[in-house]
Amino acid sequence: MKNLANLSASQAARALAQREIKAEDLLLDCLNQIGLRENQVHAWVSLGKEHAIRTAQELDRGAVQGILHGLPIGVKDLFDTHDLPTNYGSPIYGNNHPVCDAVSVSLMREAGAIVLGKTVTTEFASFKPGPTCNPRNLDHTPGGSSSGSAAAVADCMVPLATGSQTAASIIRPASYCGVVGYKPSYGKISIGGVKSLSVSLDTLGVFGRTVSDVALGIAAMSADHDLAKIDPLEHKVRIGICRTSDFAMAQAETAAALSLAGFAAKSFAKEGVSEITLPPSCATLTEIQTTIMLFEMAKSFTFEKLNHLDQISTTLQTIIQRGDAIKYSQYSEALTQAWRAGAELCQAFEDQFDILIAPSATGEAPHTIEQTGDPVFSRGWTLMGLPCINLTVTSGPKGLPVGVTLVAGPRRDRLLLSVAHALAQNLSDPLALNQA
Repeated sequence: MKNLANLSASQAARALAQREIKAEDLLLDCLNQIGLRENQVHAWVSLGKEHAIRTAQELDRGAVQGILHGLPIGVKDLFDTHDLPTNYGSPIYGNNHPVCDAVSVSLMREAGAIVLGKTVTTEFASFKPGPTCNPRNLDHTPGGSSSGSAAAVADCMVPLATGSQTAASIIRPASYCGVVGYKPSYGKISIGGVKSLSVSLDTLGVFGRTVSDVALGIAAMSADHDLAKIDPLEHKVRIGICRTSDFAMAQAETAAALSLAGFAAKSFAKEGVSEITLPPSCATLTEIQTTIMLFEMAKSFTFEKLNHLDQISTTLQTIIQRGDAIKYSQYSEALTQAWRAGAELCQAFEDQFDILIAPSATGEAPHTIEQTGDPVFSRGWTLMGLPCINLTVTSGPKGLPVGVTLVAGPRRDRLLLSVAHALAQNLSDPLALNQA
């Protein structure tokens, strides 16, 4: 079998489990692709080549270890790893060598994954870009903060890579780079051993090239291995198009992507695909999320502010100052507003719809590597803790990917995966980059 690096994670996992391919051969093909492209894409902070090769050889000699047996993965440099440095995208932690893995990384290793290296994150997963370029067009941003992970998967350097989202750090780079990004329900995956920005919002996730890939990744990261088997839809579901209160910021290609996704979903939508208006309490979700995130980020970086202020970028210093200016009473009120909105939205999912189709980003990836793009369209879903998946639907005026977000109700991850799988199969547009 040739071009093993082009295999999706689920394809590779099946072939590895059936001993049709060797873990070492897959790993070497991935390393070859990294050698060809890394000097242009800059997706990696560090690589553990020798250790990864030894691990692959051991897995090839032994029994099948788990659902990720022999699969090379990239780990966002926000996650602790005991055998590779963890810098959190900051010079403050340039010599940081954790003594243990993040919980999610340990679970992926237990499932048979091979940690090939650490992928670039923006500074502390905030808004100061790292060096990564969009592999679809090197002059454009890959998004953030999980920039290296999205780019590495899009460029076939690894079939699977971890990410995290506090505002839009999985969904937006997935849309910009043309891969599937899955942010599961809040709390689905332990955040132990991951540098925290906002304890009320931080959610871990994964990037793959198909819906089956990301289901496999989250199954391993959460230890919910049943999630790896996507159930076929047994009945039609209620689907709505949600343009959100911020839709005025959407570009033409995003509007087109919503329309295409809605059309593709009609075959399994109960009573068609209709426009949905969220409850009034959801109109200010973006502002509420921003208040909570800024306040908690400012507190999370207290140590760095007190001891290493000169090594914090001006971008992050400004964010910390904005967070410090928010009174606790304002923060507390934002939490209360979020709870009220969540209760109303939860009821709306019960009464009106099962799945929402919403924008992933304002448009295709901006022509810059100095910014990571606007997170506006994911802030509210992250605040509500709802499971979300990005699927690429079409392309923008410069030929770059444009995705949509599928959103399910609280803890309805299995339903989300089933619908996303069905929708991906129905996306017949020749520009669509992801197939189930």
